[in-house]
Amino acid sequence: MASTISCDVAIVGAGLAGGMIALALKARHPALDVRLIDAAPVVGGNHLWSFFGSDVAQGDRWIVAPLVVHAWQGYDVRFPDHARTIDATYYSIESERLDREVCRVLPPHALMLGRKVSGASPTAVVLADGDRIEATGVIDARGPGDLSLLDLAWQKFLGRELALSVPHASPRPMVMDATIPQIDGYRFVYCLPFSAERMFVEDTYYSDTPDLDIPVLGARIDEYVAERGWSVANVEREESGVLPVAMGGDFEAYWRSGGAHVAKAGMRAGMFHPTTGYSLPDAVRTAAMLADLSDFSGATLHDATHEMARATWQSRGFYRMLDTMLFRAAEPEERYRILERFYRLSPALIGRFYAGRSTMTDKARVLTGKPPVPISRAVRAIIGARS
Repeated sequence: MASTISCDVAIVGAGLAGGMIALALKARHPALDVRLIDAAPVVGGNHLWSFFGSDVAQGDRWIVAPLVVHAWQGYDVRFPDHARTIDATYYSIESERLDREVCRVLPPHALMLGRKVSGASPTAVVLADGDRIEATGVIDARGPGDLSLLDLAWQKFLGRELALSVPHASPRPMVMDATIPQIDGYRFVYCLPFSAERMFVEDTYYSDTPDLDIPVLGARIDEYVAERGWSVANVEREESGVLPVAMGGDFEAYWRSGGAHVAKAGMRAGMFHPTTGYSLPDAVRTAAMLADLSDFSGATLHDATHEMARATWQSRGFYRMLDTMLFRAAEPEERYRILERFYRLSPALIGRFYAGRSTMTDKARVLTGKPPVPISRAVRAIIGARS
């Protein structure tokens, strides 16, 4: 027989955004009855999330600090005509740690995992088995809305965590190795040294299409690892994904596509960096903002998340313009030149770019100097995107 459950805040979607919101709300409001609902059996799925230290404001680091599994000082980039070590902090969060922390903080009854959701409103969640959750407010963090409403390119990847039989002797993350053949757009390999005998290797593409051929990417990872001289004992874990890279679109229509009057977070709210597709910095900001509220009604949660998402979208037109230049003005095999030039700029500017906080001076610096794509083609691409 179907039952009705009452709570203060129901969070639909136990991914990165939903998990962080649950942790932040319980930390700031211990008595709040929070429910975290997902069809999956664990929080966070099978993912690795990484971020630069400058991505997260000092006042918000309490949210991510318990989740960090790996930390480094400095990271490397390599291009055909430029290589560099950048002195900046870099961190990784594993989904297993997120799951463990959420399970530690939330009481067992609050974790409603393995429960498929059939619908959500500002104050109610209906489960596929007929049960209903009545909440003061609902937050939907289930993943993207209707992406066809946005003008998108894609960042797609396959990553493998490798156990090595011989230590690798690579002390720092390789955030971008673009010295490899440029296939299917801008391609680079991303490497994280988890320990002396454990390395995470990811083959990543900035591509015009979302198609992901996992066997082909796996073979290219094998080739790269062999060229680096790393001896693989075992593949411990594998993950793949396709992230949106935004060049434009109708934000309000996208917001409505995920539920017009329902509070939203993460990809469903359009809260991702237009150029990288990464959502962790915005997920932290959203969790911190919600934790500061005292009114958790559906209307208040909607207005707060909508205002943050709308303001964030409006503030990031510069990045969407750059994406348009990357995908519409640069030939696929030449796109690496844009990133190669970018990585000659100051570490502070690079950090603000990834955090989505570029200053006017930063923007001018990115656009000045010898352009990596023909000016006339760039102008045509931008005009075309706005017409």
